[in-house]
Amino acid sequence: MSTSDSRQVERIHPVPDPGIEEHLPRWTDVDEGAATRVTRQITFMFGLVPLLSIAFVVFYFAIDRNATVDFAGLHAPAQHTLMGLAAGLAILLVGVGAVQWARLIMSDHELVGERHTMASSDEARRVAVQQFADGVADANIARRRLLGTSFAGALGILVVPALVTLADLGPWPGPGMRKATIEKTVWAEGVHLVTDVTFNRIKAAEMEIGQLINAQPEVFKDMAHEDPAQFQREKAKASIIVVRMDPNRIKIPASRATWHVGGILCYSKICTHVGCPISLWEQQTHHLLCPCHQSTFDLANSGVVVFGPAARSLPQLPIKVDGQGFLVAQQDFNVPVGPSYFERDSRNDYQEGQD
Repeated sequence: MSTSDSRQVERIHPVPDPGIEEHLPRWTDVDEGAATRVTRQITFMFGLVPLLSIAFVVFYFAIDRNATVDFAGLHAPAQHTLMGLAAGLAILLVGVGAVQWARLIMSDHELVGERHTMASSDEARRVAVQQFADGVADANIARRRLLGTSFAGALGILVVPALVTLADLGPWPGPGMRKATIEKTVWAEGVHLVTDVTFNRIKAAEMEIGQLINAQPEVFKDMAHEDPAQFQREKAKASIIVVRMDPNRIKIPASRATWHVGGILCYSKICTHVGCPISLWEQQTHHLLCPCHQSTFDLANSGVVVFGPAARSLPQLPIKVDGQGFLVAQQDFNVPVGPSYFERDSRNDYQEGQD
């Protein structure tokens, strides 16, 4: 090697290459019985994973969600605690078993790899494929098939707990579930319209032209105290606005001729764009403006959209008066309220010019 070459090597490798140390065999390399025992231990760890995964599923379905566990100062939900222990131990066993497999069973030969450019040549790719095949062979999977089978089974069964927890995302949104939940409100025939917050019944004769009232179904009066969570869920669907307009200045399609009381109409308070509550009322134009994205609805024309991103008219609630002159619902909304969703049936939505 010339002097210039030596200097070049010194610049590239300023520290002498120490080389590969002498290879010392592991105890499992020289003792087949020891290797067999380690194989059994690893297989045992992998074999426990399916049992723990099944236990996770059993805990999920069998333990009451309100049950708690108290131990050494710990106070936590019993279901979550046991599910966490089962899943955590299963993952730990997979990790420990894989580490032991790599340490004591896989090939223990030191290799040296030179750095290369990011783009590999065809020859390098062929070598990589061959090295992968050699690695599979060094893992002794062909010789100890039980290890590979148990490892694959342990990893595969871990998918089951993950899939089971998807049930916590909520009930399956099938047609029956949608019809009983998001497509249904507490409005029904005879339910009184009451003012929001104060729960006072609304008398038709006392409403003035141009007036808007934020309203709720009267059944919320007791529900707000007895079941606050259910009250909030139902309020998100059943909230309404009640307006009175000059009957001579509004369009009433034939199909909705009996839905109003002397120019008093009732609409959903939930915007059909993304579900914001609406109450910005323009008396002169009869327009209702959503404060979130400026969708504008013409309440004098069955709630059709006149501006903004909303794609559907505001759902209208058919109303009438009872024997004392108070406003009551004739039925529930005939279409789902709130924003659109993929499975929503839009055939009954009101369209501009519809009879």
